[in-house]
Amino acid sequence: MYFFSQMQRSSLLVLILGIVMLFPLELQAVVQLEDLPEDLPPKPSFIDIQRYYVAEKLADLASGIDSFFGNDRNFQETSKSVLQIDATRVIQHGYTPSIALSLKAKLNLPNAQKRFHLVLESNPDQNLPGQTPAQQLQLQGQRSSIFKEVSSPDSYGAALRFENREDSPYRLSADGGLKLDNISIQPFLRSSGSYTIPFDLVQLKFTESLFWFNTTGVGENSLFEVDHHYSDKTLLRSTSSATFLYNNQDFTLHQDFSIFRTLNEQSSLLYQVSADGVSRPLAEVTEYVALLLYRRRIYQDWIFLELNPQLHYPQANDFQVNSQFIVRLEFMFAK
Repeated sequence: MYFFSQMQRSSLLVLILGIVMLFPLELQAVVQLEDLPEDLPPKPSFIDIQRYYVAEKLADLASGIDSFFGNDRNFQETSKSVLQIDATRVIQHGYTPSIALSLKAKLNLPNAQKRFHLVLESNPDQNLPGQTPAQQLQLQGQRSSIFKEVSSPDSYGAALRFENREDSPYRLSADGGLKLDNISIQPFLRSSGSYTIPFDLVQLKFTESLFWFNTTGVGENSLFEVDHHYSDKTLLRSTSSATFLYNNQDFTLHQDFSIFRTLNEQSSLLYQVSADGVSRPLAEVTEYVALLLYRRRIYQDWIFLELNPQLHYPQANDFQVNSQFIVRLEFMFAK
């Protein structure tokens, strides 16, 4: 009996000791559970992780291509200070070759927290938001030849632009400035807003712009772009654009399909087919264009050479082919 009493007492001591040892662990677990927030976000699924990765990869590819080609999309949306000078020469049958210079610059104002920029450009009324060169010719009433697109600047503009921060899916900007030509100084106003939506391998972008120039009056432009990530070196892009001018009460229309192909760190290719049209007096196509653009970085990150053969089929020439070869030397400084 004494032996069994000793065993009972030993078991009781072990049980008490176990409870004493486990109680701090249980208390600590309760405290940790109390410290956890109740509204924890759900853990992303494997599919969500892959979608975010692909979307970010697509955005980086599109941004890198636009930056390399130095196109207007990059100029409008970058938050860096940019100075771009183009020397362009067009070779076309029946025209005397000439060299045209153009420039545009966007300078950060550091004390304004990167929200304000000083914008300088040649022919500001021919750099309307979402416009293509062919659409500019339609707005100016020059539908016979795109050769005039590279004519020497006849006006210069300076504007103060407000932009929201670039980490937002919405891109908003508004600017007002003055245009100087040989005769007078005229004010102008522009505003633009865009929204980008990623869907795995596809990225959609909607842009809406309003503007007023003394040469064209009040106008509006709607732009819809679709980027498709085909491979790490290839981007497919579809661009649809419509511009409305209040004075003319009509639309100028544009559609193009582009393939951007990165060859190496120094050079890239652009293949593009496009069509331009108008809504009045009849809805019709005014020109078809097919082009190949080879762009090469020839010195560091700021001197580029472009070789650009084009085939134009204008309505004014009964859609007979009109070939051009454009050579452009571009100086682009960005910081």
